[in-house]
Amino acid sequence: MTHLSTSGPRDQGAARRPSLIIFDVNETLSDMAPVATRFSDVGLPEHLATTWFAALLRDGFALTVTADNPSFAELASDGLRLLLGEVGTDTERAVAHIMGGFAELPVHADVVAGIRALSDAGLRLVTLSNGATTVAQALFNRNDIASCFETLLSVQDAPAWKPAAAAYHHALEACQVKAEDAMLVAVHPWDIHGARKAGLATCWINRSGTTYPSMFLPADLQASSLNELAALLPHPPQ
Repeated sequence: MTHLSTSGPRDQGAARRPSLIIFDVNETLSDMAPVATRFSDVGLPEHLATTWFAALLRDGFALTVTADNPSFAELASDGLRLLLGEVGTDTERAVAHIMGGFAELPVHADVVAGIRALSDAGLRLVTLSNGATTVAQALFNRNDIASCFETLLSVQDAPAWKPAAAAYHHALEACQVKAEDAMLVAVHPWDIHGARKAGLATCWINRSGTTYPSMFLPADLQASSLNELAALLPHPPQ
């Protein structure tokens, strides 16, 4: 599946080639499925990994609305303590075991080739994560794609978490790029919506073939992989 958005005035600019691509990291580039195994290791049902991560994002968004900017790792750990309190295990050791999984996550199958293709096409690549840049750095080092990225950015250095406009503006200012010359790439519709509201072009990576929620502003582009995105973007002018 690869197509342009058909949602009003953004259509004519949907295929415009950006000078900067801003990547979300968690779940967009990293495959977080192995975290569920670590839940099982400490006595929690594997399906709670998805619930925990969704609650983590919910709480982060709530704190952002109230003008706070929480630490991703601290908020994640607090959420785990609440879940583990019902298991009767060594809570802090269990929290450390689960959180340690972020340092060993793989990338999705399309990421290495897709990132290299986008880098070889002359595009500037950066990240903007609600998590720490150290996690992204380790992920890229393990997969030999760190050199493809110009810089790694986190909302820890911005006024607020994504999808607040201030987070995207922080990335634009750090990279000295106008919103219309940047594209946010993410698997999360809420991230796409936030970037669109902030004036950026967007691409939704839909690896699972799900339907985009109608209440969010649609992406300018949709692709099932980073390889498709690389093929979809216009070539630079000769």
